[in-house]
Amino acid sequence: MRRVLNVDEAVAWREELGRQGRRVVFTNGVFDILHPGHVRYLARSPPPWRRPDFVAVNSDRSVRANKGPERPVHPEAERAEVITALPSSMPQSSSTKTRPTPSSAPSSPTSRQGRDWPADQIVGRDIVEARGGVVIRVPVEEGHSTTGVLRKLRQQN
Repeated sequence: MRRVLNVDEAVAWREELGRQGRRVVFTNGVFDILHPGHVRYLARSPPPWRRPDFVAVNSDRSVRANKGPERPVHPEAERAEVITALPSSMPQSSSTKTRPTPSSAPSSPTSRQGRDWPADQIVGRDIVEARGGVVIRVPVEEGHSTTGVLRKLRQQN
């Protein structure tokens, strides 16, 4: 099942997976202008990393708060739609939080975040660790960022 879930559906899914005793990997991001860095981050699966089972797409509100008033370029529903088209993940769209957290993600938590986020700033780390889970910081692709793509486009104009 790969589709966009609302928060209530995500919580129900999390509860069902918890009953099955399943460990699920969670990640989140803006995924505004999809680039090779996003694709490689989501597809990275060699140990100790695993592909995320659940991808939370940051809300438009959270993107504006974190990236500035000109972002996002694409609304959250469209960003979530693009992520669902990739074979590596299933997203959830969050519309009210500053950043999605593993509390809205499946149980038996493993939170997978890019190393561009300092460990002490990973939202939901306390939730993951309180549930006996782990936070794994995955390398990000150097030279690939939406901010960089937008900067390059502005310079060309």
